[in-house]
Amino acid sequence: MPFTTLSELIKTASERGLSIGALAREREAAESGRTPEALDEQMKQNLTVMREAAERGLSGVRSRSGLTGGDARRVAAARAEKRLVAGEPLDAAIARALAVSEVNAAMGRIVAAPTAGSCGVLPGVLLSVGERVGADEQALVDALFAAGAVGMIIARSATLAGAEGGCQAECGSAAAMAAAAAVQLAGGSPEQSAEAAAIALKGMLGLVCDPVAGLVEVPCIKRNALAAANALAAADMALAGVKSVIPPDEVIAAMGAVGRVLPAALRETAQGGLAATPTGRKLAREFAEGGRAGGTVPRQRD
Repeated sequence: MPFTTLSELIKTASERGLSIGALAREREAAESGRTPEALDEQMKQNLTVMREAAERGLSGVRSRSGLTGGDARRVAAARAEKRLVAGEPLDAAIARALAVSEVNAAMGRIVAAPTAGSCGVLPGVLLSVGERVGADEQALVDALFAAGAVGMIIARSATLAGAEGGCQAECGSAAAMAAAAAVQLAGGSPEQSAEAAAIALKGMLGLVCDPVAGLVEVPCIKRNALAAANALAAADMALAGVKSVIPPDEVIAAMGAVGRVLPAALRETAQGGLAATPTGRKLAREFAEGGRAGGTVPRQRD
């Protein structure tokens, strides 16, 4: 996709009366030489994988390490029993974000959107908002194209890698993508989608990447749920007409700049943050002993 800034993407979409998703599909077809129909079919396959991962996770899975699993099922059960307080589509998005992330930790099939460590955010928001507004399959596919366009611009202008920019680059970017997609699903304008992306990314600016024991489980899985909540809050603000004081492209640039000054200990090395707490270090030792010396796998922790 030739766009390098959100402002350029939004300007073109608005002038042509297209959604971000429709414009992204059109440009991808022109660049790749593939038909829009073929691109839609590929995106439908991504959507299917997202749905399957969410369903599998909601039924209950455990990670290979034994550190995590089952939280998505717990939230889904509490939701069914009307014990939760946030309401819809937030409760559904939290459950699905946890579910997809748990499937990833269990070495299941997911869509890295934009990364495996942040794979639960977009499907959690997309499927739940789609359910809420009654979106059909094509609307969901169009929203995935919108999310992809936002992710591509973030990748070009900053980074999507936790090792380079911390979790703000992974869950933060996923939240921005999900917020833009949610706004489009709700009938918002291209400009509102961009504002939602900026607000979501601002809300996660500076978030570190500190995986306990070096695994994409703690705190990664729960951060997916929190990023989904952030995306929904950003989408609602943008739909209400709230704008980011700092322009979207400047927010993306700021995220990249913050990532460059984060200490290495806070960029996916498992040397700082929660990974360096007494419990984090204890879990890392337990896992190492279980993996190398035939010891027991650590029991699931919250």
